[in-house]
Amino acid sequence: MYSVLVVSDSHGLTKELIEIKERHEVTNKIHCGDSELKETSPQLSSFTVVQGNCDWNGNFPEEEVIEVGGLRFYVTHGHLYGVKRSLLQLQYRAQEVEADVVCFGHSHVAYAEKIGEQLFINPGSIRTPKKFLERSYVVVEWTDRNDIHVNFYDLSGEVITSFPYPNQFILK
Repeated sequence: MYSVLVVSDSHGLTKELIEIKERHEVTNKIHCGDSELKETSPQLSSFTVVQGNCDWNGNFPEEEVIEVGGLRFYVTHGHLYGVKRSLLQLQYRAQEVEADVVCFGHSHVAYAEKIGEQLFINPGSIRTPKKFLERSYVVVEWTDRNDIHVNFYDLSGEVITSFPYPNQFILK
């Protein structure tokens, strides 16, 4: 089984990032930006990190594409694609890079949806969530493209079941 931890919009939190990454044994870790930390920060070690609009101290790439367990992940913060208004620009970019899974942040709204043949995931914010009260992050787990699980967690490591999203997806 493969698994990827996805966090975003931690906005300076350090203790919480360490707790989250130590809590989960995963194949890869992703931070979708707005950590407000430097790229040399130990809290970000082992994470694939992208630049958010509030990452003035960091020197991160604006986007990353990583392959994990047969899935192609596209990672961006989302501010460059206007994700607070629409996912259309992000969809076009994700198609250009042939992503299976798109991880983004910026809106602080936890979200998971399959659009076309791609799975879009916003883990929410572990500092200041919007729309839902729970500060959240995600663990994506799969054995193959026909059984992908997206589980949202709160800061204490409990699965969040109140979000109105499915947690199981099939990618063709």
